[in-house]
Amino acid sequence: QARAGLRAGHDAVLLSASVPVRRQGPAERLIDVGAGAGLVGLAAAMRAPGLEVTLLEIEPELAALATRNAAMNGLSPRTRVVVADVSAAWSELAATGLATAQFDHAAANPPYETHGRGTPPPDPLRARANVMTAEGLDDWARLLAAVVKPGGTVTVIHRADALPRLLSAFGGRFGGLTVLPLFPAHERPAHRLLLHGIKGSRAPLTLHRGFVLHDADGKPSADIQAVLAGEATIDIVRGRVATHESPAS
Repeated sequence: QARAGLRAGHDAVLLSASVPVRRQGPAERLIDVGAGAGLVGLAAAMRAPGLEVTLLEIEPELAALATRNAAMNGLSPRTRVVVADVSAAWSELAATGLATAQFDHAAANPPYETHGRGTPPPDPLRARANVMTAEGLDDWARLLAAVVKPGGTVTVIHRADALPRLLSAFGGRFGGLTVLPLFPAHERPAHRLLLHGIKGSRAPLTLHRGFVLHDADGKPSADIQAVLAGEATIDIVRGRVATHESPAS
């Protein structure tokens, strides 16, 4: 990653660990939208040897880092990097090789801030990655719904207070929605959430109790540390952490 400025962190690791890719069995395809340096998609590919990954990123500088990361981790044969704008017309997106109903899974970490709310970060790259228009979330949901196969999944991480907008954007396009709140510490309100859905499902929404990320000493809780260390994944449908030995992982 860049030494300063925009960097991926725990949110990206938690998102990647929540994408329900198969560790064995037939090959699957994942698109990581807003991929940055590629952490979400490449981490998923590391744990699922048959996974083919497309990393979609608007910034050429970050796309170049994603390409380099794929090569450094021996993932180039299973990775494609696409430079494109989520809000672009479909004709422009199709010109990059994207197609409708192409992917088994999609993951996204959309910008957390909306134009006009708060002060944007001084770093231009960070500002573009963290801020979008009020209609931007709907653009992301529209693209994700277009490229995911029927029965395929979408997994998103976002601010907890964005839940109404997330349900509005994704609720009409995906069913079986699952919401998993993430609490920074005990007795603190949730500050992040994971949203998961299945294209074409008619199952009702499920709200899990969620995870507390840090113990009283400020260190990651045992379950979350296992996820950050790559020793476990998040079974978002059941709302629990699953070790790699568990069939559910």
